[in-house]
Amino acid sequence: MGQLTAESIRRELHTEFVGRQVVCLDSVSSTNDAAKRLAREGAPEGTLVVAEEQTAGRGRQRRKWIAPVGSSLLLSLIFRPSLPPAGLPQLLMASGLAVAEAIEDSTGLPVRLKWPNDILLVGKKAGGILIEAGLSGEAIDHAVVGIGLNVNLDLAQVPEIAASATSLSTELGRRVPRLRVLHSLLRSMEREYLLLQGGESPHGRWVARLDQLGHEVEINTPWGKERGLLERVNEDGALILRRQDGTEAPITVGDFTREG
Repeated sequence: MGQLTAESIRRELHTEFVGRQVVCLDSVSSTNDAAKRLAREGAPEGTLVVAEEQTAGRGRQRRKWIAPVGSSLLLSLIFRPSLPPAGLPQLLMASGLAVAEAIEDSTGLPVRLKWPNDILLVGKKAGGILIEAGLSGEAIDHAVVGIGLNVNLDLAQVPEIAASATSLSTELGRRVPRLRVLHSLLRSMEREYLLLQGGESPHGRWVARLDQLGHEVEINTPWGKERGLLERVNEDGALILRRQDGTEAPITVGDFTREG
């Protein structure tokens, strides 16, 4: 349950390429920043950057990601997908499925997903995903999948998020070996990525895990608040909200403020 090392990660990993090249850092501003730099320098697909601490970790819309040293899995993976930029939501869906499958495989805890990139346990946030891409003309040169997962986070240490967040250890009532979860995550990430590269859409399985479908919701969008029934999510990841007047609102950016 101690510090993660390149040797311990590669040992008994059983993947073809994901996690075979490992960069372990004690502290970094953001694993995504480090991974993007490595990707621009030509790092191979599947390269893993993992840190014990992030000083400027971020989630969606530049929010700070809080994680005391050694409490969480803070990692980024480099991919070079054969997708157009418009296909990046598919990679996000595949990544969400991989994290959910890894948690269930390594802990038995049931996992739901919250649009667009949150990992939920019993309705509370346990993790999140942030994808950042580098383009070459109109093609993706690289995509960095950043994942933060609360493994042994003690919510008493971070009271500012205690009401809305949880961790694997909180839900299990015991500490969880981070390496076991990481190994499961790297295996499931490789499996989901190869399915995506092979032309299989993750959309159906991803939607089946969404926590808000069929609920009346309120969403803060760049143009104001939208209220209505969350009817479906398109293949491109856009929410389709059915307003009370019967019209549809496609939403690609926004935050839930209420769920029913």
